[in-house]
Amino acid sequence: MAAYAPFDFAHWMQLAGTDPERFERARLAAIGEVLEAAPPDRRERLRGLQWRIDQERRRARTPLAACLRLSSLMWDSLNNELLPVLQRLVDDENAHRAAPPHPAAVIIPFRRR
Repeated sequence: MAAYAPFDFAHWMQLAGTDPERFERARLAAIGEVLEAAPPDRRERLRGLQWRIDQERRRARTPLAACLRLSSLMWDSLNNELLPVLQRLVDDENAHRAAPPHPAAVIIPFRRR
């Protein structure tokens, strides 16, 4: 797993405010690093997700609208993908706990010679 430098919000905010073009280049570079560091079997899906995020940002009229669109995407993903998996885990655990205990085993004594 790749180690990343701590996210410095103040630095990124200052860069976005003073040099938007440099900010955008740095943003794309940081995203590229994360995608390249991802396990090979997940990269294509992550690239697709990033493409979707970029498209939602482009379609939005304002940064706030983009934020709302992306928030909605995250909630949709949570509701449609993660929650059903979590619910199955809870159901499996509850079924396991509700299962009757194993019947007592019959112990056969060994005779000494």
